[in-house]
Amino acid sequence: MAADKEEYIGKVRLNYTWYKGSDLYSDGDEVEDRLLSIVSGDGGWEYCHKDMSDWPVLYHLSRQRENICLPMDLRPEDEVLEIGAGMGAVTGGVAPYVKKVDCIELSRRRSLINATRHRNMDNIEIIVGNFQDIEIGKQYDVVTLIGVLEYGCYYIDSETPYADFLDKVFRVLKPGGRLYVAIENKLGMKYFSGSHEDHVSEPFVGIEGYRPGDHVRTFTRSELKGMLEVAGFRDIYFYYPFPDYKLPVVIYSDDNIKDAEIEYPEYANYDQDVMALFSQNKAFAGLRGTEERAAFANSFLVEAVKEAE
Repeated sequence: MAADKEEYIGKVRLNYTWYKGSDLYSDGDEVEDRLLSIVSGDGGWEYCHKDMSDWPVLYHLSRQRENICLPMDLRPEDEVLEIGAGMGAVTGGVAPYVKKVDCIELSRRRSLINATRHRNMDNIEIIVGNFQDIEIGKQYDVVTLIGVLEYGCYYIDSETPYADFLDKVFRVLKPGGRLYVAIENKLGMKYFSGSHEDHVSEPFVGIEGYRPGDHVRTFTRSELKGMLEVAGFRDIYFYYPFPDYKLPVVIYSDDNIKDAEIEYPEYANYDQDVMALFSQNKAFAGLRGTEERAAFANSFLVEAVKEAE
């Protein structure tokens, strides 16, 4: 590999073999420069930093993001593929518990932030490029899609990008391997109560139906389960993080969602105003004992297994 095809930040290797020279996704130069400056400093920012009063800093750097990894079945011998690793909010919740994490990320600068914040970990490699273009010559024990599947049309150029995305993921998993998908629920209770759709920042968009120009898609519970089954996955099990998968404070599961005393901070979209039409907590209390609680959960974390041959 030519020297310009790789870079090391501490112990973390960045692989540029499939990087085309421009970042296809960005939170903005000012935001990403500030984040890189923060993670380049001394430790401690992981727990508290004055800039975490700003949503982009809280969203990308809060260790609360790692809570979404808690239900995952991660084993010391596992090799993990994290697709859409971004700035490493989830990478740090996976890497300490497994043998190796290979991250895929479209953006070089976002990858630099990930590498810098985890520079002391020796089991992380970040492959910069589009998942569709990267030649993956191995199979993994675990694949994660945390806040990624909804952007399938950016990763896969096809008429059916979401189905094709899952097909490609299926092929890079070992028999018996586990896929973890975290995504907003198109019918999340918060959307009925007035919260803006997370990706297009308008109320009721997912409920009413996405428009052709909305280059993102979320799904209902049954839609997501059906897509995974068509892709060949089995043993599909749902978890329900609240307020959502981004900053979860409590995570329920298929085993307890019907009868749990659901209570969580309802207004956690700190980056935008919320039009509160009713109490989400009261609405879930009124649905206690019903299947509809799962149908209206704000987000999903789904575990799906590739059957052993």
